[in-house]
Amino acid sequence: MVNRLTDAVSPYLRAHASNPVDWFPWGAEAFAEARRRDVPVLISIGYATCHWCHVMARESFSDPIAAGELNARFVAIKVDREEHPEVDAAYLSAASAFTDNLGWPLTVFANPEGRAFFAGTYFPPEPVGGRASFRQVLDAVADAWLNRRDAVESDAARVGEAMAAAAAAATAVADLPDERALAAAVERLAQAEDPQYGGFGTAPKFPVAPVLGFLLARPAGRELGHRTLERMAASPLRDPVDGGFFRYATRRDWSDPHYERMLYDNALLLDAYATAWQQNGSAWAERTADGVAAFLLSVLRRPAGGFASAQDSESVIDGARVEGTYYRVAVEERARLEPPAVDGKVLTGWNGFAIGALARAGRILDRPAWIAAAGEAADMLLSRHRRADGLLLRASLGGRASDAEATLEDYGGLAGGLLELTLAGGGARYAAAARDLVDLCLDAAGEGTCPFDTPGGGDPVLAATGLAVRVDPSEGAYPSGLSATAAAAHTLYLLSGERKYERAAREAMRMVAAQAPQVPSGFGASLTLMSRLAEEPEQLVVVLPGTQAEAAGADSGGLVCAARRHPAPLVALVTEQDAARLAAEGFELFEARVTRDGLPTAYLCRDFVCRLPVTEAAAL
Repeated sequence: MVNRLTDAVSPYLRAHASNPVDWFPWGAEAFAEARRRDVPVLISIGYATCHWCHVMARESFSDPIAAGELNARFVAIKVDREEHPEVDAAYLSAASAFTDNLGWPLTVFANPEGRAFFAGTYFPPEPVGGRASFRQVLDAVADAWLNRRDAVESDAARVGEAMAAAAAAATAVADLPDERALAAAVERLAQAEDPQYGGFGTAPKFPVAPVLGFLLARPAGRELGHRTLERMAASPLRDPVDGGFFRYATRRDWSDPHYERMLYDNALLLDAYATAWQQNGSAWAERTADGVAAFLLSVLRRPAGGFASAQDSESVIDGARVEGTYYRVAVEERARLEPPAVDGKVLTGWNGFAIGALARAGRILDRPAWIAAAGEAADMLLSRHRRADGLLLRASLGGRASDAEATLEDYGGLAGGLLELTLAGGGARYAAAARDLVDLCLDAAGEGTCPFDTPGGGDPVLAATGLAVRVDPSEGAYPSGLSATAAAAHTLYLLSGERKYERAAREAMRMVAAQAPQVPSGFGASLTLMSRLAEEPEQLVVVLPGTQAEAAGADSGGLVCAARRHPAPLVALVTEQDAARLAAEGFELFEARVTRDGLPTAYLCRDFVCRLPVTEAAAL
């Protein structure tokens, strides 16, 4: 048996290299082999820090009898959902035709063309609780393939047709919501609040950071947003030692969490807690933001400057892999234990979220070290994850690049992060790089309905299955590629005055405008941008003399301090030199923005019409 996973970039794939299963990585070779043998394909999708993925690997994929049956009657493909998010999204959508219990590990059976005809999640080694065993499922699927092929192929065709229809319906263009519709979305979230423990719904409970961002952006939603953030900070969902948040809680009171800690959750929550402090100055918000940032910088940060994708839910204690024990022991005992492994895979889009959060939170809370770390991560990505033609790479590990195609999420996430770094004083070159990335997405879209598309065309193997969705608007734990790219485009408009970016942002949001206000829990990032699009743009530029360190010492009037708390949706703290460079790059907002009398100087603008500059906090 050829071991095709040993040298994979993905730690998740490498963890399965010792299985007796004859795994193929995602690619054309696996489907060609299935066609040659005329057998169905098993597509197993998961990620390195997923507890139940570990369990199924130990129980089912390590079982030599089950593996022998799998190898004899199927072609088996192992997919890291973080490396191939488009593949994961397509097969999750297909799986919804067969089960409501979606999640990971995701187990999909498809024909040799990649069309799904049956799916589930975790299958145990023995039948339990009405759930069939993995071997029973293999037997049933193999029997259907051999003896009821017409029905199998018919099911696969119907699933493909249903997915295409659902994708078209999900992106049907509608008018952007007005203030009444946005207020109704806030009210729907308020009605879903758990009045006893906070959060939304009962269990399981997720941190839903994009939804919290929407609530904080709406005056009527801030009290609910602050209350939710405060309760989460005091709950078992947060590790009081390292400061990071776990993936989700299985109980209504936030207890019994699934202990993996994801980069995207913690990046977006850092931004939310910094925003909460900006709005209400609460000590709990600042303290929690400090803890989350410490987790990002001490646990997930890589030596080259980027950030790992996650920390595992399991660790090895007394020779056995166990979930959560490391986090439940006392601090002194934890120090003697080996911590859970970190998936060191650096993902472009998720790193963009981390760059943006560290830069913005660093600007708001006056944490220069966070901004510096964001700059180092940005430099790493721009040098190692950007090809000579300007296109991005999706992932790397230890300097090795994955062959996975970059997605719209990568372009939008990184562009947004680079723009926040610019606003925190990172420099004009980051804004120029962000503009290049958004322009690539605009150019790739051509004359299509959606103003953005993935440069390079996306995953060719997925496209060949017919399951690829050109634009996936779905959100949940973090912004979709559509909303991330549209938000970056809108920021570019606020910086440059170029209407093409505003038009693109509006057109993108019109594609989800019909469903987002009705299902706010699934479209937090889109609703945040829609809320901004409904308002008259307000921009605050504070120009600093000399270096930022010198400017902080010269802020005798408290202007910079006041600017950190200012509610304008766009606040920039830049040196005089960087303001000139940004203006020279075509970012009109910074034209003729200079200091007065050698003091930090603020320009408050509405839709590019600015008041007279001021140097005192009271005047601002």
